[in-house]
Amino acid sequence: MAILNVTPDSFSDGGRLVSVDGAVDEAIRLIGDGAEILDIGGESTRPGAEPVSAEDEIARVVPVIAAVHARWHGPISIDTMKPEVARAAVAAGASIWNDVTALTWSPDSLAVAAELGCEVVLMHMLGEPRTMQVEPRYDDVLAEVAGYLVTRAEAAMAAGVAQDLITIDPGIGFGKTSEHNLILIAGLERLCGLGFPVLLGASRKRTIRNIDPSAVEATDRLGGSIAFALEGTRRGVAVVRVHDVRETVQALKVQAAVRAAG
Repeated sequence: MAILNVTPDSFSDGGRLVSVDGAVDEAIRLIGDGAEILDIGGESTRPGAEPVSAEDEIARVVPVIAAVHARWHGPISIDTMKPEVARAAVAAGASIWNDVTALTWSPDSLAVAAELGCEVVLMHMLGEPRTMQVEPRYDDVLAEVAGYLVTRAEAAMAAGVAQDLITIDPGIGFGKTSEHNLILIAGLERLCGLGFPVLLGASRKRTIRNIDPSAVEATDRLGGSIAFALEGTRRGVAVVRVHDVRETVQALKVQAAVRAAG
């Protein structure tokens, strides 16, 4: 899954893609690099991010989704917490709703997901983006995240979302310390055993900088991002959400070739 942000303030690449044409060109480049899913977002969820209105978010993402869908018929994901944005995005050609709030942001979210009949990604987040990194605490982060994700998946199914349309995401960096993130990645087999495909989004996360202080800028974290992707797939995740598609695809191909040879 390739990350395509059309936001002015995302932590890694905010403001880089300010026009529809530029975003579409970037999407086509990512597909050429090996992306199998495009995840398009119009609101930053970085720590401390300010909210964006649904109208502004729709204005950012819908023209891009429609233009990409006209040129490519692979799966497009809308990265949003707002059901009205998800509805507009699916109408424009998206087929996946990737929600960092696991369909809790609005009382209508579950019903809209069922109505749309699209795939959904349910992510764990402690708190909300503006405050999630203020002293996050858990008694047992792996157990609590696993329990939350099962609860949200059950709520989605009770609302009418088919089980085979649900993917879960532990939410690396969303209300977690570096230690919490590493425990979750080390425990991915447990999450993969819950009965749903698992998405891992650890690309360019601050945890890499905390391990390697020389990786000050987000773009300095390619090696760590690939390491997390390889570790995730080794432990059973179905999808890795990444910024650096070509390099990650190459790493995964080499990993697969070694496995095949063994």
